[in-house]
Formats: sequence, structure tokens, C-alpha cells
Amino acid sequence: MSSPFEPFTPANGGRRAQEWDWREEQYQAQDPWAQQQPQQQYQYQQPQYQQAEYQQAEYQYQQPVYEAPQQQYQAAYTPPEPRERKNRYKPALFGLVAALVLVTGWQAFRVETIIQNNNEIADTVNASKDRVEKLEKQQTSANFDSQGIAEDVLPSVFRVRAGEFTGTAFAVSEANGRTSLFTNFHVVEEIFGDGERQVALERGNTRITATIVKVDQEKDLALLRANREIKALGIAAGDVKSGQQVLVAGAPLGLEDSVTTGVISAFRNTEDGPTIQFDAPINPGNSGGPVINSSREVVGIATAKARDAEGIGLAIPIEVACEALGACGNG
Repeated sequence: MSSPFEPFTPANGGRRAQEWDWREEQYQAQDPWAQQQPQQQYQYQQPQYQQAEYQQAEYQYQQPVYEAPQQQYQAAYTPPEPRERKNRYKPALFGLVAALVLVTGWQAFRVETIIQNNNEIADTVNASKDRVEKLEKQQTSANFDSQGIAEDVLPSVFRVRAGEFTGTAFAVSEANGRTSLFTNFHVVEEIFGDGERQVALERGNTRITATIVKVDQEKDLALLRANREIKALGIAAGDVKSGQQVLVAGAPLGLEDSVTTGVISAFRNTEDGPTIQFDAPINPGNSGGPVINSSREVVGIATAKARDAEGIGLAIPIEVACEALGACGNG
């Protein structure tokens, strides 16, 4: 069988030179087995194995002997009893929680109490307001002394005779022995149109001559002046209110010193200007008469009544007359 390698051939063409290796020499010198041994032929024999015999060890169990602990040891060392672990912060924590619960409960109670008190106060205020309004109405009704008012105002109210027509006039101011009075223009319209300026003021046995000094036909107003001192009526300040009690003085159908009572029905703005509606009965001859409130002050001048109706009278607000004629507060 040929080798797959080609043998090395030295350059001198001789046999393969023996290579010297100093390490091999040294090894042979040191190794006693390095001597050349006679060449022997060995024949391979199949090794035979003999199973080893094992003997099981015999063990003998011996019962352990325990000795009781010596009394000295027990006396010398006694395990301490387990101490109960205490948390010193627990009482403080419980106290804080309890305090918070109490404070929260108290605050909730206070809030609920305040709300309840506020509701009670509101109810009380509303009830008091209602009672005050009722008392004011009752007081107003009780204080509206029509008899006393009539006695105070009638000396300042006169029947006006202007030719064939009659109406009513009342004093609004006095100064320097002269008195200014208001009435409606339609009361003196006929004689004023004829160029006359003298009218008669009548009350009982008293008869006073007055002069027409100024008129406002559009507002149906006329200013009279008499050379005699007559007690002037007070002029009301502020707006009238529905339900306000009033007294109307005048000479309906020429009947002087007549009074009727009623209430303000409404305050209206019409094409003719601001108008007071009231329900006190009036008739022809009441025109120009004062509408008086509970304070004995003039709130308006009676002017007309609704035809084919009852309890609907109309008056010119007194402030409109004062502004138009300019005689309130002076003679």
C-alpha cells in the first residue's frame, strides 16, 4: 500500500541523513529506559476482566443516648420572656384621628346650622316685609282721614263762575297779598275767547274776583290770580302709585264744597301727555278741582271722566301744571 506522501531525498543523493537533536541526546542520557531494547514481537491478547466481588458493609445501629441538661445550665441561663412590642405613637395617632373627626363633625354641624339660620332669617325677613306692607296699607287706610282732609282743603277750593259755565279752582301759592289758583282752560275757554279776563270765585257767602293771567290750551290749564290772601294747598312731590287713596274736592253741577274719595287706578302716558286715572266719582263742575292724597297734598287736577262708564276719572299731574304755568310756590 503506497503512502500518500513522497519521501524526502537529501541533496547529496545518499541515504536519509540522521538528524541530530541535542534534546534527544539529553533525554536519553536522563531516561534509563532510553537504552535500546531488543526488538520483540508482541502478540495482542484479548484482556480478560474479572468482576470484582463486593461485600456489603455491615452497619449496626446504635440507639443514641441523650443526657438531661445539667441543672447548673438551666439555672445559669433562663430565656427571657418575649416582651410585647408597643408602638408609642399609636395613642397620639388615635388622638389625632379622633380630634379630626370631632372637628369635621363640628364644622359640618356649624355649616348646617348657619344654612338653617340663614333660611330662617330669610323667611323671617320676607314675613316681616309682608307684615310691614300690610301694616303700611292698614296704616294708610287708617290715616286717610277724609273728614280731616276735607276740613283742611275746602277753604282753599272755590267754585269758578265764567259766564254760563262753572267749574272748580284751588289756591297753589300766595305772596304780597295775592293768591294764584289753578283751573282747567275749558272752564274759562268761552269768556277767554271773547276777550274777557274776569271770573268769579265763590264759596258760601264769599265771592272773590280773579283774573285769567295765563293759559295753556294744549294742556287744558289756566292760571288765575286774586288780590286776596287764600291759604295755598301743598304740592305733592314724587310719582303717584296705584292703590293710593285720594280725595277729590270741587263743585260738581255747581254744588260747592263737595268731596268724593277713591284710589289711584293707574298712571298713564297718553297722546295728551301724562295722565292720572282714579276712581273717585266726578261730574261736570269738578273740572279744575284738586286731587288730594293722605298727606293733604295735591297730586293732580281733575279734568274729565269717561263717558258711558263709571269710576274712570282723569287728572293732570300737578308737576305738569306747575311746569306749564310756573306759579307753584310763589305769587
